[in-house]
Amino acid sequence: MPTAETPNFAVRRLFVTILTVFILIVAIGVPVAVLGPVPQAAATVPAAQPTTTPAAKVVFPSFGHAAVGVVGMPGVLATSGSQAPRPIASITKVVTALVVLEKKPIEGKGDGPTLTFTERDVAYLSDVMAQDGSSEPVQAGWKMPERRAIETMLIPSANNYAESLAVWAYGSVPTYLAAARAFLKAHGLTHTTLVDTNGLNGGDRSTPGDLVALGKLALASPVIAAAVKQSVATEPNVGQIQNTNALLGTLGVNGIKTGTTDQAGACLLFSAQASVGSRTVEIVGVILGAPTHAQLDATVPDLLTSVRKGLHDVTLAARGQSLAIYHTKWGGVAKAVAKTDADVLVWGRQTVLRTASVAPIRGGRKGQAVGTAVYRIGSQSVPVTLVLDRSVLAAPFWWRLTHPLR
Repeated sequence: MPTAETPNFAVRRLFVTILTVFILIVAIGVPVAVLGPVPQAAATVPAAQPTTTPAAKVVFPSFGHAAVGVVGMPGVLATSGSQAPRPIASITKVVTALVVLEKKPIEGKGDGPTLTFTERDVAYLSDVMAQDGSSEPVQAGWKMPERRAIETMLIPSANNYAESLAVWAYGSVPTYLAAARAFLKAHGLTHTTLVDTNGLNGGDRSTPGDLVALGKLALASPVIAAAVKQSVATEPNVGQIQNTNALLGTLGVNGIKTGTTDQAGACLLFSAQASVGSRTVEIVGVILGAPTHAQLDATVPDLLTSVRKGLHDVTLAARGQSLAIYHTKWGGVAKAVAKTDADVLVWGRQTVLRTASVAPIRGGRKGQAVGTAVYRIGSQSVPVTLVLDRSVLAAPFWWRLTHPLR
């Protein structure tokens, strides 16, 4: 017959069993609990309400053909009248200045190489005067730095200086015209045709859209931008010259070029600085075919004011702005915030939409990138990096140990 276990032996056997189970739990369960995967904390992203800016209403003149744009924004913002090519008169000289500078660049604030005028240049003066074109004096033997010659061409609109500069740089008018046409093609000004250097010929034609683009190119040239904003200047031999742009210095107007012929009428390619929100913008516009310059100039203030009102500096995100929040299961809290400020310049009625993509975390350090917010305005997208606003500790030992099943 089997011998019955003594009570003490049974107790010892139970103790050994319990101890063995405990050892197994400690040896296996604790490492599993501590080292096992921890659940990620997903971010809660509040829904973003779209915002819409007011529509623009540009006050164009009742006459002529016009367009406006802004430096840094593609194309034109608004147009008025026919956008077909038409005579542009002395606005042609802006192309001459750009193409001459392409061949004979002026470094920094220097005056560039020197022109020495000859009897050929005197002949250009005589020819311009015979056509009743605007001119400035020249004599054989006079010397003038390139920058000063460009100023004399642009500020008082001296037709003879346009001819002299083009031939000085390229050797002949036909060679210059070939270079000018290549320049126009390279910059996408495909609706612009040139047949001379100064715009006296009605065959110099362009569209308002091309001329807005030309104005942006002119302002990007330090030499031209500095020249066209001068109301008066004093040039070697020539003396004091007066700018033909009567609007300079008013309403932020700082350029660019007037033009007048019987065929073209009164023309103005203009630029003006304007404050929009926290930024300064450069407006570029053109009006062709006005009855007179006085009538044209009288319309520009309302036009500029209306363009400024149609531009909106939209704040998309402010640095540190919370766009999502994390709550970890072990009690950690953090926000996904905008890393930088972000704003955008928009024209007229535009709707701003925001989406955010934020990665789940198990922990992280302050400033760590965790996602991106993307703002969409029409075809434009502006990404903003999102970072943690504070460090988030990984799941602590005590929590891992007390949550073995997570």
